Amino acid sequence: MKEQEKIPVSRVQRASKFLSTGAKVGGNYIKHYSKKLFDPELNRDELNEDNARDIYNSLSELKGSALKVAQMLSMDKNLLPQAYQDKFSMAQYSAPPLSYPLVQKTFQKYFDKSPAQLFDSFSIKAENAASIGQVHIATLAGKKLAVKIQYPGVADSVKSDLRMVKPMASRLFNINTQELEQYIVEVEERLLEETDYTLELKRSMELSKACSHLPNIVFPTYYPDLSSEKILVMDWIEGRPLKDYLKENPTQEKRNEIGQALWDFYNYQMHELRQVHADPHPGNFIITKDDKLCIIDFGCVKEIPNDFYEKYFALIRKDTVADKEKLDKLYYELGFISEQDTEKEITFFKSLFNQMINLLGRPFYQDTFDFSNEKYFREIFETGDKYSRMKEVRNSKSARGPRHALYINRTFFGLYNILHDLKAEIKTTSIALA
Repeated sequence: MKEQEKIPVSRVQRASKFLSTGAKVGGNYIKHYSKKLFDPELNRDELNEDNARDIYNSLSELKGSALKVAQMLSMDKNLLPQAYQDKFSMAQYSAPPLSYPLVQKTFQKYFDKSPAQLFDSFSIKAENAASIGQVHIATLAGKKLAVKIQYPGVADSVKSDLRMVKPMASRLFNINTQELEQYIVEVEERLLEETDYTLELKRSMELSKACSHLPNIVFPTYYPDLSSEKILVMDWIEGRPLKDYLKENPTQEKRNEIGQALWDFYNYQMHELRQVHADPHPGNFIITKDDKLCIIDFGCVKEIPNDFYEKYFALIRKDTVADKEKLDKLYYELGFISEQDTEKEITFFKSLFNQMINLLGRPFYQDTFDFSNEKYFREIFETGDKYSRMKEVRNSKSARGPRHALYINRTFFGLYNILHDLKAEIKTTSIALA
């Protein structure tokens, strides 16, 4: 993949890139509707592919929060057409990397040394590149290391990028304006944290230690003396990315073992630590040579406030679901329904959230759950797709639910999707939800 010699970092440069992308998308629509005049049965597949290509190519040059939002949207499979999912998912591991001179410049700024002066060896080409930074391989004192380097200007452009992404996301993906506003505020906070590698180093070391007792899970060792606010150094873990591991067609026993490790990892964080690795895409998980699960990225961590935790997880308890009065009270307290809603809106949104809670909570309502169940996942995607198209949802004058739920819901559905890819059968019983 061709390396980038520079990244647009000023607001004017980045705004110009967004505007040129908007012009391309507008041109794609004109082309689509011109063709539709002669072929009324024409579907939107070609339009979606053209838009996905042009938007991704632009965002991949900008890097940072704009590309990160694309990556996040690609994980929400009920939100985007397939063309967008396929293209945006590339942001997880194969964005165009930065050229080596820019990497050297970062090391000179934070260590006053080049990579060659710090390490015994350092790969000139990036091993992989994502939305916030790219990874190089280095060696030092006989150890093979992964060196993550943040792209220049990423932290400084988060707020302005998200302001420019907002109208594009609203128009293209039919996201309710109020929901989007709340989504952007929460995303901005998490992204600003994600650009602070000093914070990521601290969380990586703390969460790795706290979860080290869990079976079949390993973590890399981190190196504070070689890290800074824009450079993060850890052990290089030999193994296969989760997607490559699945191509090897592992046995059902192995699938269940990896899936159980993943489930236990998230269950423990949610209910014991009250903070969670909130970026569950396949690129963040490596399967080691001895078939253990390795978690390699703690950049995005959501801390769960106690008050929110108690109310949110009460929603999917069996006794709450069966108690209409208790459930209604939680809907109001969590902001899923407001005092300003009409009777028609209350009826509609209660029905919607009852169905979504049933879907989300279903794995918890039995001792084991088979995540290979195609019917269950088809129901999730069809329900999400159906409601996202309804005018009651798109035209709602208020955001539905607390902002804290955004990353928790995203974490659950990301986890569920990975377990579905694994086709794993999991022991899901949780003391916290009994």
